[in-house]
Amino acid sequence: MNLNNKSHTILFKLTNQVNVYYFENMKNILLTVILNSFLIIPCKASINTIEFFPINSDTLSQEDIIDSCLMHASKFRLYSRERADELDKGLLIDSTIAYLWQQKAMPLFKQGKFEIGMEYIDKAVKYNRVEYLEYRAFIKCIFSKTYKDAIIDFNDCKKTYGNGIVMDHSYNFYIALSYLQLNEFKKAEELFKIDIESLRESKGDDWVHHLDLFYYGVSIYEQKRYKEAIEIFDLALIKYPEFSDVQYYKAHCLLTLGETKKAKKLFDLGKANKEKGYSINEDNVAYVEYPYQVR
Repeated sequence: MNLNNKSHTILFKLTNQVNVYYFENMKNILLTVILNSFLIIPCKASINTIEFFPINSDTLSQEDIIDSCLMHASKFRLYSRERADELDKGLLIDSTIAYLWQQKAMPLFKQGKFEIGMEYIDKAVKYNRVEYLEYRAFIKCIFSKTYKDAIIDFNDCKKTYGNGIVMDHSYNFYIALSYLQLNEFKKAEELFKIDIESLRESKGDDWVHHLDLFYYGVSIYEQKRYKEAIEIFDLALIKYPEFSDVQYYKAHCLLTLGETKKAKKLFDLGKANKEKGYSINEDNVAYVEYPYQVR
C-alpha cells in the first residue's frame, strides 16, 4: 500500500472512531475537546477536511501512527520545530513508539544538543532496547563523548548479542576507542588488536577497516612505541593511501625518531591531502569531530 492510500485507510479508521466517540460521549465531548485541545492532531487527506486522533486510540497500530507522522514531518526541514511537533503528535497518541523518540533525538545530536537528545534516546532504549541500545552507545562514544557510559552500554550489548556491528564498526572497536579517549592506552591497544585479528580470521584482511588500523596505531603511538606505530600506520595507508590523519601521526613518529627530512616530506603531503578532503571519511564526520582527527 502506498503512502497516500495508507493515509486514506488511517483517515477511514479515525473517522469511524470519531463517530463512535461522539455518539457514546455526547455529554462530555465538548469539554473533552476543550480540555485536551493540545492533543488534537491533524491528518490531512486528499479532501480538504481535518480529522483528529481520539484520545487513547486502540485501533491504530504503531505502524499507522509512524507512517502518518513521517508523512507530515517530511514536509519540514530536519532541524525545524515544525518537524519535531509532527513527531510529538504521534507520541501523544502512543508514547511507547521508540522510533519516534529516536527521530526526535537524531537532529539534536547533529546540532550538538546532546543533553536534550539523550533524554529522547533514553526513551527509545526504554521502549525498544534491542533496537536502540547499540545506537545510544554509539551516540555516547562519537557524539556526546561520554566514554565511560559508552563502555557500559557496549558491554551490555556484547553480553546480550555478542560483538555486533553498529555504524560499520564492531562494539569492541568503540570500546577500544573509548579507552583511547580515557587515556587507557594499553587497554585500547589490546582490544583493537583482538578486534582486528578476529576480523582477519573470520572474514579476511579486506574487512579490516583503515580506521581500525589508524586508531590501533594511535594507541601504540601514545605509548611512545614509535617504530611499531609506524608499522601499523603503513598498513592503514595501504588501504587508504591519502589518509592525511595517518600521515600526520606517522610524521610525528619519524620526527621523534630523528628522521627529520622524511617527517617534513610526509607533513607536507599530509597537509596537501587534508586540503583535498582526504581525512576520516565516516558518514557522521559532517556533524562531529572524530577522536584524533587533525584540525
